[in-house]
This record gives sequence, structure tokens and C-alpha cells, in this order.
Amino acid sequence: MRATALTAAILVSAACGGAAWAEDASVTLQDRKALSLTVYNGGTGLVRDTRTVAVPAGRSTVSFIDVSAQIQAETALLKNAPFDVLEQNFDFDLLSPDKLLEKSVGRTVQLHRLGPDGRETVETATLLGANGGIVLKVGDHIETMSGASDASRRLTFDSLPGNLRSRPTLSMAVNSGGAVSRDLMLTYMTGGLDWKADYVANLAPDEKSLSLQGWISITNTSGTPYEQAQVQVVAGQVNQAPPPRGYARDKGMEMMTMSASRMPQEESFFEYHLYTLPGSITLAENQTKQVALLEAPKITATRVLESRGGNWSLSRVGDMQPQPASITLKFGNDDRSGLGTPLPGGTVRVYKDDSRGQVQFVGADSIRHTPRNEKVELSLGQAFDVTVKRKQTDFRQTNAQNGQLIEATSSWEVTVKNGKKEAAEVRVVELLQGDWRITAESRPHQKEAANMAVWNVRAPAEGQTTFTYTVVTRNVP
Repeated sequence: MRATALTAAILVSAACGGAAWAEDASVTLQDRKALSLTVYNGGTGLVRDTRTVAVPAGRSTVSFIDVSAQIQAETALLKNAPFDVLEQNFDFDLLSPDKLLEKSVGRTVQLHRLGPDGRETVETATLLGANGGIVLKVGDHIETMSGASDASRRLTFDSLPGNLRSRPTLSMAVNSGGAVSRDLMLTYMTGGLDWKADYVANLAPDEKSLSLQGWISITNTSGTPYEQAQVQVVAGQVNQAPPPRGYARDKGMEMMTMSASRMPQEESFFEYHLYTLPGSITLAENQTKQVALLEAPKITATRVLESRGGNWSLSRVGDMQPQPASITLKFGNDDRSGLGTPLPGGTVRVYKDDSRGQVQFVGADSIRHTPRNEKVELSLGQAFDVTVKRKQTDFRQTNAQNGQLIEATSSWEVTVKNGKKEAAEVRVVELLQGDWRITAESRPHQKEAANMAVWNVRAPAEGQTTFTYTVVTRNVP
């Protein structure tokens, strides 16, 4: 039976009045004077923790208790310390009944027995083993403890082993020329802190504008809470070396929402964007907190129906099935459109009111980090009533003697069908490769890129529109 199973039957307690190793200075959360965090995309954060540190003269140990359980200890820096730091250790072997037994093997413990008359006796014993059960040397004999029959016995410990901590601790061996007490800032990088942007867009009834709300969602799974912290987040891809392994957490996260009345201050920083959150916030362990990022009440937007064809002009293609047009929502990130602020990458969820005034979800898409004066395009899904059918009506090719394709001529018929009760504008995009030119067409196209011919087609209500074109492709490798 494993030691974990014994904890239901055995009460393991420790008298913490004495410590197995002397600590000259334990710096706890009660000594904290200020706390600030910078959170980066990708699960990394920078912690700046200011606490009052008191050390005696000479050599001593300073222990910062309740640091992050995913601290990257090699990044720790104690700024402006009036003493020399000789070494530092991150103690992440945390206290639990199993660990207490494991680390106490070979040590003296107290065995409490409860007799039939209800009286308790205490004997001194040596803990010989705790792997799959407890083995004790009591006097001149050996005893084991396992199973429910051990409910009448329990162990107590005079002290904690020196290498076992109740909370994640960064300890430093220091040498000071004299006794000193000062507020010092401990700075370190940690895993388990992450943030992302989330946006909520609400389309106007005419679908020509939208309102946009942005939220910063910060998640803490680093193994420690951060109370009343000044928080900043950095938008941009900051290169980092692979972090060391930290504590894995698998717990649910509580969602918290803050008021949108105050927005973060945004500034350019290095080649990134830095957002400073207003006031101070508390990030509990295993919690996600949302803070308002931006609010734009009216942004000019355009809804576009689009159909993109494949690169079929170089081969013979059979009859093709109709494909639904895709739905794209576009708006500019500029002052003229009603926005004009850097947008951190994240997810945009789009809603619209139905005929009864009920809010309905109409699609979502991810955006990259978007600077000012760039366009945002959201792919929301596929249209139900609008389809595009492509039909190849002719294909000819000329090959060299070695079989290499010299020229291909492909003719197409494209039908846009609209089942709605109002007309639909559809952007038909054909992707072409090589050295191509359109030699015949029933309606003019636009060459928007080296490999792209575009037709803007209007299909009548509950009707259809058909156009044709012929493309010649030459010198295809």
C-alpha cells in the first residue's frame, strides 16, 4: 500500500516550533512593500517583488518565501543589495504527507498508540522506510503500518526536514558587513503567466458598421498568487530561450471581470507595444482575470461574400459541385474608420441582433497583432443561400517534344446563384499561376495580384448570374 493511501488512516502532524536548519532571515508576503508584473504572450512573466529584507552581520541565509513555483531561478536578481550574494537555491520540494515521510527516513519520530481503554501512549521510533508503506524501528523490534488497522496509530515529527518547504522558496547565502534592514527588489522570470486579447464585435442592422470591445485576459498558473500588483502586458513576439520545466497544474480557472470604465495606457516600447493596466489587481492562483482593453462605439465595416477557385487552369477538370460563398468582415484600423489603435493578436467574436432584437452569434476569427492603418479581415463562415459553381468548358495544351508543358488554354463558365430575397454582391477570385493572360471574357476582371484575377458579380434576388472567361498560360516550368 502506497504512503498516499495511508494518510486516510494515519494522522501525520509536525510540530513546527523548531526548524532542522537555522534561517537567519525569512522574507514572507507580510514583508512585501510593492509588486509589479509584466506578462508576455507565450506563458512567461517578469516579476518585480519588493520586500523588506533584514540580515545580520556576517554569513546568513535569506529565504524569499512564496515566490512563483515556476520561477526561472537563473534569472533571479536582487537589486541594490548592501551585501554579497554567495549562492542561491530554489527549493521546490513542497511539503505534503508523502514528502514528509520520504524526507524523514532515518530520523527519529514519535509513535502514538491509542489503547483499548482510550488512553494514548507515546514511544520514540526510527523511520526506516516509507515506500509502499511505513517501516519503523521501535526499541528492539520492527513494526510496519499499513491498512485500516493502523487507524489507532499516528506519527508526529519534532521538526521539518531542512530541504522541505511548505511554499516555493528562493534562498540565498549572503555575507553582510553589518546588520542591515532595507527594502529590496527581487526580479525574476517565471512560467505560468500568460495573456491574450479577446474582442467582441456587434454588427449594426445594416451591416455597414460595428461596435468593438477589447479585453485583456490574464491567466495565472504559476503556483502562487499575486496580490495588489501593478500589471503590464507586452504585445509582440519576444524571442526567449526555452524555459526550464516548472510545476504542471491541472485545475479549473475562475473567470473574473473588471469594470470597463478605465482603459489601459498603451505605448510603443522597443519594437513592441506595452499596455499598463490601471490601478492594481489581484491574480489568484489558477485564475483568469479579464480587464478592459478598448471600446470603439462605431467602426465602418464591410461584409463581403467571396469565392476562391483553385489552381485548375493547367489541367483538365470535370464537372464541379457548387460551393458556398465565404463570409468575410473587413474594417480598417485607422482614425477615419473609427478605430486607429494597435490591436494585440487575439480572437474576435462577432454578434448581431435578429429581427426580435435578440443577440445572435454569427462567427469568430483570430487576428494577428495589427498596427494602426492596417486592415482587419475576419472569416466568419459560409453563406447558406449563395453558391458559386465553376465549369470547365474547354481545355487544350501544347507540349514540347520532351513532354514539358509550353502552353495551356482553359475556358470556364462561372455561375453565381442567389437564393436570398435580396440581391447579393459576390467577389469571385480565380488563382492562376505562371505567365497567364485572359484572352476572352464576358465581363471585365481586375488583376489584383500576380496570381489573382477578380470578378465582382451581382446576383439578383432568387436568381443567378453567369460569366465566362478563357485564360492562356505559357512557359509553365
